[in-house]
Amino acid sequence: MAMADEGRHYNEHDDRVGGPAFRSKKGRGPFRGRMYSEQPPRQRHRGGVGWGPGPRARFDEDEGGDVSMNDTLQDSSPGSGQRRFNPYSVRPNRRGEDRFDRDRERGGGQRGPRGAANRKSWFKITIPCGKKYDKPWLIAALQGVCSLQFTPVHFHYEKNNAVFFVEDATTANALKMVSRKITDKDSYKVVVIINSSSSPPSFIQNELKPEELEQLKQCMSKRFDGSQQALDLNSLRTDPDLVTHNIDLVLNRRNCMQAVNKVIEENIPELVSLNLSNNRLYRLDDLSELVNKATKLKSLNLSRNELKTERELDKIKGFQLEELWLDRNALCDSFKDHSTYISAVRERFSKLLRLDGHILPLPIAFDVEAPTTLPPGKGSYFGSDDIKSLILRFLQQYYSVYDSADRQPLLDAYHDGASFSLTVPFTTQNPSRSSLGEYQKDSRNVKKLSNPAARFRLLKHTRLMVVAFLNELPKTQHDVSSFVVDVSACTNTLLSFTVAGVFKEVDGKARDSVRAFSRVFVTVPAGNTGLCIVNDELFVRNASTEEIRRAFATPAPTPSSSPVPSLSAPQQEMLSAFSLQSGMNLEWTQKCLQDNEWDFNRAAQIFTQLKAEGKIPDVAFVK
Repeated sequence: MAMADEGRHYNEHDDRVGGPAFRSKKGRGPFRGRMYSEQPPRQRHRGGVGWGPGPRARFDEDEGGDVSMNDTLQDSSPGSGQRRFNPYSVRPNRRGEDRFDRDRERGGGQRGPRGAANRKSWFKITIPCGKKYDKPWLIAALQGVCSLQFTPVHFHYEKNNAVFFVEDATTANALKMVSRKITDKDSYKVVVIINSSSSPPSFIQNELKPEELEQLKQCMSKRFDGSQQALDLNSLRTDPDLVTHNIDLVLNRRNCMQAVNKVIEENIPELVSLNLSNNRLYRLDDLSELVNKATKLKSLNLSRNELKTERELDKIKGFQLEELWLDRNALCDSFKDHSTYISAVRERFSKLLRLDGHILPLPIAFDVEAPTTLPPGKGSYFGSDDIKSLILRFLQQYYSVYDSADRQPLLDAYHDGASFSLTVPFTTQNPSRSSLGEYQKDSRNVKKLSNPAARFRLLKHTRLMVVAFLNELPKTQHDVSSFVVDVSACTNTLLSFTVAGVFKEVDGKARDSVRAFSRVFVTVPAGNTGLCIVNDELFVRNASTEEIRRAFATPAPTPSSSPVPSLSAPQQEMLSAFSLQSGMNLEWTQKCLQDNEWDFNRAAQIFTQLKAEGKIPDVAFVK
């Protein structure tokens, strides 16, 4: 009997279409279950054994609101006093029209920015895990891909999420469309979640009126000590001047804290000490806006508030504080000991001298606030004069061909099994809009490129493919005087070195654009005095302002078939003597003498000065 009941219970709960009778009639046997259409009306339900609504009905009642007990047993058909739950009937409390009307009367219910009725409603925009993004970057990134201009209202962080509000459905819809269209620096897609807000947030509804703002200014002026540049806002909400004028100033509200920030910015920007104790502060998002407005603030009192975690201090670590009070906040109890507490606070405020009224030991730190000049960068490193001569001769030959109209002769510089790769910095811009667009489409940046097939495809193999690809890159002119060479490995069978410098493009859309580059050559001996490239890695980026300013400051020598044209006998003697004393080759020696009108002494003086300043390129000494 129990088995029969269990079988009947299974048939009634079978979620397959038509129950066990979904199979063909043939071979079903005398104990087949009835099709749904064959069942009596009172058995068309998915509830459990017994009367009343099944589990889904109870969930629906909870979802739709309160339902009276007698309603659950009502049946709209005449003559039926009781009826079991029918999952296929139209139920007013399961997202039906009645529920929509009921939600609309309450001002909510819609899960997205739909409908003209919500066109001027408030919408909450949530960026999951958005706390790791800076506000300026996030808003600029969203605005960059959003089809409409928008104003983020009350931008703040809730746990790990970034949150702000917008005021109309059209803007909310536009923001909804940009979800997953932004990639952050860690290659994660930025998700945008939209939720309707039943009414404008209270911080917007309670904006201070001009007369209230004026009363606040008068109240703060009474609490300001001009001799000490100190402002005491302890228990500001209960200030009699504000209470008597029915001004409820809650500093956790954005509009209230912004009003305080505004008064400070406009009237006391030289503020040195600020007391915000006893204001029940539990977040410091809005106080962080004061970092750039009160740059001389040295003392801050946040004691007797409701700050719970040390993460709140990250929001105000831009203050160069020397004195801080945090006692009587919950965050003080979250540390295992007092030394850990001091370390955590000092990690945010490295110049802190007093904490909670106690003098701290002097921090061990480097004082780098005073302007310092970094030592000049080291020049090239070759290891030996022989290696230096070999590499400079190779670079002079290589780039004279690379910067020519035809790069095909570079075939002689590469090994048959050579490999080449190109890399540019990662950017979220469309390659067609990027200033490095000609390079970006072929970039093999393995830090951002995770697809193994794409990695392999962008790696050029064999010298034919390498040189064919080099011919497709923009035509260039390299500034050989900017080259810095570093030898990383040198053996009898292998020489690896890096050359860095600048070049400019000489044709195409980016004509005259200056780029910076770094190139790693792995070479093997070729012949008696040559090098053959087995691996070539090129990194290209936009040049910095300083690099652009210094680029091509020293004009390159004009190549000629005869480096030493016909000269008079005295000039020939002077040329040989100057080359011997300076160490420069004849081509650069002649240029130096010609620039100084063949005045030996003046040329020697200029040469000594330029060499001391490091402005003579290494190629000038390759003979």
